[in-house]
Amino acid sequence: MYSLCVRDHIMIAHSFQGQIFGPAQRLHGATFIVDCEFRREQLDADGLVVDIGKASEVLHRLLDQLNYRNLDEDPEFAGQNTTTEFMARAIFERMAALIAAGELGPGAVGLSSLRVVLSESHLAWAAYEAPLNRAAG
Repeated sequence: MYSLCVRDHIMIAHSFQGQIFGPAQRLHGATFIVDCEFRREQLDADGLVVDIGKASEVLHRLLDQLNYRNLDEDPEFAGQNTTTEFMARAIFERMAALIAAGELGPGAVGLSSLRVVLSESHLAWAAYEAPLNRAAG
């Protein structure tokens, strides 16, 4: 399996509901380093997993929709604890939709899976990964 990973970051504000979150129940900020790893079994005709420049641009554009936002005010996340784990899947789903819409170009047709990792620090991170629909692209 081949893979290619691109990285960017977002800064958000949010709060959590539930005693388990202690002081994080109050509004606080978080900075996430976001790694988006594209995987495929065979390289495309150009010897690529996916165009690294296009992947970087699409990830940045996707994250720009979340950057410097208070997620508590976003109707998409209403009533949801926007934990690191939850946000990894939310970003995965947005990227998978962009891949399916052809935003990464025709070479993305052969992508087999995607993994999104959100790092809160060098000590803690969460990820979501799943297969992609092979008809995407």
